[in-house]
Amino acid sequence: MVTQGGARPRLVDVARRAGVSTATASLVLRGRPGPSEVTADAVRGVAAALGYRPDRTASLLARRRSHLIGVLLDVTSPFHAELVRALDDEAGEQGLDLVLSTVTARRDEAGAAETLLDFRCEALAVLGPAMPDAALDALAATVPTVVVGRRGTPLAPGVLVSDDRGLELAVDHLVGLGHRRISFVDGPRGSIATARRSGYRAAMCRHGLAGEVDVLAGGATEDDGARAAGGLLARPARSRPTATVCFNDRVAIGLRDSVFRSGLNLPADLSVVGYDDSPPARLGTVDLTSVSQEPERLAHETVGLLAAALQGEEAAVADVVIDPRLVLRSSSGPPAASTSPPSTSSPARDRMS
Repeated sequence: MVTQGGARPRLVDVARRAGVSTATASLVLRGRPGPSEVTADAVRGVAAALGYRPDRTASLLARRRSHLIGVLLDVTSPFHAELVRALDDEAGEQGLDLVLSTVTARRDEAGAAETLLDFRCEALAVLGPAMPDAALDALAATVPTVVVGRRGTPLAPGVLVSDDRGLELAVDHLVGLGHRRISFVDGPRGSIATARRSGYRAAMCRHGLAGEVDVLAGGATEDDGARAAGGLLARPARSRPTATVCFNDRVAIGLRDSVFRSGLNLPADLSVVGYDDSPPARLGTVDLTSVSQEPERLAHETVGLLAAALQGEEAAVADVVIDPRLVLRSSSGPPAASTSPPSTSSPARDRMS
């Protein structure tokens, strides 16, 4: 049988008639796991009705493909490690494999990306990059590229949770507990920290706490959190914040450790909220309230975009933005009863040291 116009039926014709993506149709006809039995039966039925047979020339070309997705990540980040696990699960369902390349002291993001291209990766997932948009667009001009964790570029769509919403959830939670002096420990220079800092400011202003905006220099690691804690603990007790939201869980854990070492306790003396809901945050000995970035959903959307691009579908240009979720644990609680809320009429202050 041939399709309308006398052309030999193609995989895309089978997918369109069955109401599935070409990636799903390909998995069914190659006998790969992933699609449900109902979907598989529908695809096989359409293929039989159309008289579809794999194009041997196309199959030979496909065998020369690597079927590899390159993932650029920070190997020291527990959240990136969890996200890679979720990406691998999703890639397996699409008949794809992952190759990992990490930024190190001797290799920057550009070098790590070049390594992935040297391994013949057909697409890239770049996790939380600091590289400029022009560099990301250069990668996307070479292979399909998705930016994970931050806004995308004209050529590389982003898959991310809403940082504004994430900080809003954190600040709303702390204000609901009775906190007014709420600080934010900033992240490293880049668009991700900028978005989270802006979300914190907006949430504080919405609660009428513009005069209590308190941004401290931070970073991305436990050491950065410890340094931020040192600055907080050096203040007179009555002028310290009663709650702090941190750029990520690593910073929050470093700050938490310094607070305990000083003889204070969480949340009696200071409530702390992290960001990422990483595996260390869930440990019973840490039990950190944190904003979840929903790694399984991030992975599903990321691999879906890349798989579609590899199947020749029209490239996506719009970012995919997912709602975050606040996970409550014991690191946050009401402020001490003796703490008197200060006036909110004082000018906003940014403490960057």
